[in-house]
Amino acid sequence: MKMAKDIEIGQFVRAIAGRDKEKVFITIDKIGVDYLLLVDGDLRKIESPKKKKVKHVSKLDFISIDIVKKLKEGKKVTNLMIRKEIEKIGVTNI
Repeated sequence: MKMAKDIEIGQFVRAIAGRDKEKVFITIDKIGVDYLLLVDGDLRKIESPKKKKVKHVSKLDFISIDIVKKLKEGKKVTNLMIRKEIEKIGVTNI
């Protein structure tokens, strides 16, 4: 069974269920062992992240070091930063 501890803050994930299926997000927080807070900088902005069950996402082999660093330092993360990080790995969320 997948758990939030298996996914790190800054980890890229792909939704495998729900209306946002196949979209790529960046994990910005964990809630307990079953839920993640996800953003894409477009529909799911940093101000209103998507709460999604871990079992409904697939972990990608990318972590945004820049986003992790800003979150740890308590600095502001913008939606533009999120979008650019997702574009860096060659993904366009349509």
